[in-house]
Amino acid sequence: MDASALARLIRTHQPCVVLTGAGVSTESGIPDFRSPTGLWAEFDPLEYASLPAFRADPAKVWRFYKPRIAMLTEAEPNTAHRALAALEQAGLVEAVVTQNIDLLHERAGSRKLVEVHGSIRTASCPACGASHPRHEVVALLEVADAPACKQCGAILKPDVVFFGELLPGEVIDRAFELARRARLLLVVGSALEVYPVAALPEQTLAGGGRLAIVNKGPTPYDGRADLKLEGNAGEVLGAVAAELVPSLR
Repeated sequence: MDASALARLIRTHQPCVVLTGAGVSTESGIPDFRSPTGLWAEFDPLEYASLPAFRADPAKVWRFYKPRIAMLTEAEPNTAHRALAALEQAGLVEAVVTQNIDLLHERAGSRKLVEVHGSIRTASCPACGASHPRHEVVALLEVADAPACKQCGAILKPDVVFFGELLPGEVIDRAFELARRARLLLVVGSALEVYPVAALPEQTLAGGGRLAIVNKGPTPYDGRADLKLEGNAGEVLGAVAAELVPSLR
């Protein structure tokens, strides 16, 4: 682990934008998706996490999501989330673009967030459009397998991006804008396999910016990164924040 080299890159290449994936939350007890032991090794995402599956049988999709909503609600931010929040507050991270839906960046203190895959913050009614905050959804799930809209009774849809669903245009546009302007894009916990988010490093590199990666396992951009670290996200980012933020020493 060379946290000092990463700290130097962040200090000397501003603005720095961070892209996070599932690997930043595994240390909070949230499983990833695409590894051999990840969620999609056990469940077919097209059967449980796709828009056609929800439209065909929303109750079945909620039977899959219900225990996972509980798990995400109970999870706590880890050292990596807190380190990124500290770097943002110190003016060293312009924004965090995240593929995660777990709200842990926000709970750790990050405020400049771009949640490209949505979040568990709310669920919406596909029939009448009413929005329900997370605490209402959790309360509904305590008495039912699937939460029903309080306005019209239709089953709610989590405000996360399902397979077969387009990412919100203004959100992904913001992510690409940040990546193009970044002098350093720091990728944490993402194998860079899911598009269009996996194309963000190309935007930074094409604009003359640098790339750093903290991820367990290879990514398609390893050979083009100034720095690739294989350590735990919490260990690496905690050490970086301790070096760059005097109050954490």
